[in-house]
Amino acid sequence: MPANTKGDPVPLLKDLIACASVTPAQEGVLDRLETALAALGFAVTRLTFEGDGSYPVGNLFATRGSGGKRLLFAGHTDVVPPGNPDDWTSPPFVPTLRDGRLYGRGAADMKSGVAAFVAAVEAAIADGSADNGTIALAITNDEEADAINGTEKLMAWADAQGHRFDFAIVGEPSATATVGDSIKIGRRGSLNGQIAVTGAQGHVAYPDKANNPLPVVAAIVTALSATPIDAGTEHFPRSNLEVTSIDVGNQTTNVIPARGTIRFNIRFNDLWTPETLGAWIAERIASVDAHGCQVEFSVVGRPSNSFLSPLGGGVEALGAVIEAATGSRPQLSTAGGTSDARFLARYCPVVEFGLPGPSMHKADENVLVRDVEELSVLYARFISAWFGSGKV
Repeated sequence: MPANTKGDPVPLLKDLIACASVTPAQEGVLDRLETALAALGFAVTRLTFEGDGSYPVGNLFATRGSGGKRLLFAGHTDVVPPGNPDDWTSPPFVPTLRDGRLYGRGAADMKSGVAAFVAAVEAAIADGSADNGTIALAITNDEEADAINGTEKLMAWADAQGHRFDFAIVGEPSATATVGDSIKIGRRGSLNGQIAVTGAQGHVAYPDKANNPLPVVAAIVTALSATPIDAGTEHFPRSNLEVTSIDVGNQTTNVIPARGTIRFNIRFNDLWTPETLGAWIAERIASVDAHGCQVEFSVVGRPSNSFLSPLGGGVEALGAVIEAATGSRPQLSTAGGTSDARFLARYCPVVEFGLPGPSMHKADENVLVRDVEELSVLYARFISAWFGSGKV
């Protein structure tokens, strides 16, 4: 790890930002992380997964200690493309300190979380609390794009190797305004669907010789959108369907098209699975008179299941640590899209706990240095509390 004050996350964060690790390119980012972890006594394994219609991806798994409670930290080192460099005040992969902020692609999402946790472990080693349990890191370089050869396969590999975890933290941006004001204890699921309605093409002057699919398309869109899916649950808002595209591919006004395609996304709560949602969609389609058209529904890609972590155990301990440090209990949130936490939830309770992220994916992405430092301190305090070696 670069020479620094023990527990200082900024030097490593600068090193990570300097790597132009746009998915799936590593550009040395996992090398730098491995060097930092090896210096802290971690056993580091590098794995590359490939196939399943996606590109090869580099991943890192590291462990330190044995026995006691087992804490997993997960995150990603890949970043989205920076876009036009001219939109940046400073080069996106040149970490730049300015007015108390550190600028660079990945500063918020989520190289700051990775650096803060590594610094927290360094601090926990210094005070002895890290030696009272087992700490592991699962880091992928493919969260921002396909997410096929990353965390999902890395966790399956770790499970097959006999690694078990009692609690996991994902360092994604989770705060709304200040560090610790919100942690994510669950996420909605996501399902992408497509409905193709096929009629018969013909001349608009001879409608009796054709079968226009578009009235059926319109009726199906209405049936999908007009019916609430549910009313929400205690920890989740109501499930929501958004029609995102209606495509006909017709370039003329005197031809009845043969086909219309509806595309939509459903963000769903813990009342549903992709299978039960599929049945709900089929019922909505069946409620529409197809007028002789052929209607085909298909799921596009792989749906993501919703999850909700138990509210005791690690969630309660983390909330107590944050409250003791900030004076306020964090909001328990399930808002937002999907994240790699959905893969970890299969193996242990998991929360997302990171920085505020208003600048993520934007030009001039940045974080307040004091926020990164505060996050690292909170991680270190949680390590101590979780391993039963210190007060919150």
